[in-house]
Amino acid sequence: MAIKHSKKTEINILQAYSLQRLPWLVHGFSTRSGGTSHTYGGNALNLGFTKEDSRVAVERNRAAILQKLGAVEGKKSWPLVTLRQIHSDLIHFVDGPVDRPLAGDGMVTAVPEILLAIQTADCLPVILADVKLRAVGVFHAGWRGTVKRIVEKGIGEMRRWFGSLPQNLRAAIGPGVHNCCYEVGPEVRTQFESQFAYAGTLFHEMLESDPVREKYPLLFLTARAPGHSELPKKIFLDLAEANRRQLLDAGVAARNIHVSPHCTACHPDLFFSYRAEGGKTGRLMAVAGIRRRR
Repeated sequence: MAIKHSKKTEINILQAYSLQRLPWLVHGFSTRSGGTSHTYGGNALNLGFTKEDSRVAVERNRAAILQKLGAVEGKKSWPLVTLRQIHSDLIHFVDGPVDRPLAGDGMVTAVPEILLAIQTADCLPVILADVKLRAVGVFHAGWRGTVKRIVEKGIGEMRRWFGSLPQNLRAAIGPGVHNCCYEVGPEVRTQFESQFAYAGTLFHEMLESDPVREKYPLLFLTARAPGHSELPKKIFLDLAEANRRQLLDAGVAARNIHVSPHCTACHPDLFFSYRAEGGKTGRLMAVAGIRRRR
């Protein structure tokens, strides 16, 4: 999933190695460049109906990405199905276009020429594809959805609706915030520890730096041994690894899982990042659909 350094006026779609070899599959993870939105910088490909951006610009951006993906039949683009995402484990079976966004954080389908879409701006997008049965699923995995095992449950839903077997699934975890930047509170670690035996491996801690303390250490002397008050610790979560472990536990082979190396918070010039941009940002989109048999 390499980034091609194209012009800012060009749409750049990332694809996962694990999914590229499937000729019947349309899929991609959007980046920031090549759109018509100006609220988040020039030529931004914002694909979410945010309060700062105009609906006209977003609709143009969505039409442009469908053209870029080749999700068209004749001169008509495939229906784009999105969700009103609520950080849940709710997954919908989609068998046709919908009039209004469904509430939830996952969708599955085996119907050709429908494009399922997840929107993100640090949370992880996950795409699943059944290579035998031509079925797909897309999932929005923030920490809340991950604790609720949305990806693991998504595999279960694909088995329920289509008969999908884990050994026939290919998975791609798209760009999102990585453990270098994803600071969380102790309550998040507690929730993970209540659900996963391996939770301890998903977190690491770092002491907060304090330039004043480093320059004037005597100001922070206390009566407690060893004589200095302790610096608070920052806790970081590896959300990508948490979702990779769920895929493995559900039976997907490690060789069939692709994890994007791109951290959205590290690269706000390439991706939208809620954390890096102080909450005022656009939305990326992860999409998957099925070409009709010829």
